[in-house]
Amino acid sequence: MLLNIINGAIGYVAYEGRIDPATLALNGVPIEEQSKEQLVALLQEKLSSGAYNKLEKETPFAERSRSEVYQLVLERIVRIEVKDNWNLWESLTQSQQIKATVAEEYPKATLKFISWLTSDFVSRPQSSEPVTAGIRTAVLGSLWTILFTILVAFPIGVGAAIYLEEYATDNWFNRIIQTNINNLAGVPSIVYGMLGLAIFVRTLEPFTSGAIFGFVESGSTANGRTVLAAGLTLGLLVLPIIIINSQEAIRAVPRSLRNASFGVGATKWQTVWSHVLPNAMPGILTGTILAVSRAIGETAPLVVVGASTAINFDPSSPFSKFTTLPIQIYQWTARPQDEFRALAAASILVLLVLLLTLNASAILLRNRFSRRF
Repeated sequence: MLLNIINGAIGYVAYEGRIDPATLALNGVPIEEQSKEQLVALLQEKLSSGAYNKLEKETPFAERSRSEVYQLVLERIVRIEVKDNWNLWESLTQSQQIKATVAEEYPKATLKFISWLTSDFVSRPQSSEPVTAGIRTAVLGSLWTILFTILVAFPIGVGAAIYLEEYATDNWFNRIIQTNINNLAGVPSIVYGMLGLAIFVRTLEPFTSGAIFGFVESGSTANGRTVLAAGLTLGLLVLPIIIINSQEAIRAVPRSLRNASFGVGATKWQTVWSHVLPNAMPGILTGTILAVSRAIGETAPLVVVGASTAINFDPSSPFSKFTTLPIQIYQWTARPQDEFRALAAASILVLLVLLLTLNASAILLRNRFSRRF
């Protein structure tokens, strides 16, 4: 599978612009070397006033970097179009045939061997043109969403595990709670999406949209399909997993350690806080990060909650509209053009790196806490 993904993320691409970039040179200076101010003036000259004002309203040009303005020039003026592309295996085994095909069918096109996964691809926002498309907006949306997932699920999950293992008595009510937690860990994620839609998007819309905090502009309609609603939904999704993993970690702490603490006069809470939790923390952190790794790859609940499939501005607060990396991958794979599937392959590699980083973090944290305690 990994080889297939890499095969789709690298290869020859034949592309050409609707407008020759050389015609946009200013006093002999090509657009690649023009300053940000010159590129902004070029956009103002070539675009309609409505299109230019829309870009200015989305994000003022004064706040955009030169690379962002340059990408806008390529996307809105040059309009680079991908005529054809080939995967890595085809590019290596049919190189001469590909060059001949491009020379015959697309005489004005440029043929280039590229990797779709580049630093520009990670740092650029979403675009309708494959050559200028990026995943920055989706990556930031994923990070925002996971941040609130952790903030919600970790303290509640660990607190619930402490109660069930250290304080709860063995009665019918607590047994029902434990049974429900075990069952909720196996519920399909789409069910949590429906729950999030009903509770966080609709019922708690004034809260998740930011209306009660004054984040909704006058004249605008409050919308609960925000980063906060997605984070709360994914928090519910991973909460049973964190509780169960934390219970197992707490249960693994030797009973003799508790008895020794009680023997020197420590209270129940002092024993839990100073002895049980530190020794259980490696297992708790490992289980939490693995649960978060699952949340990062979720798509179904976010589709239901209302993640955008096309958005070209970065989320800047908990009340922003958003998209995520899995949603972006899903949207690109659904398109018929081969170049968008190549973008999806590059995005999958980024997602895999993110997941491997989280798993490596779990191992490092576990080893660190194991040595300390």
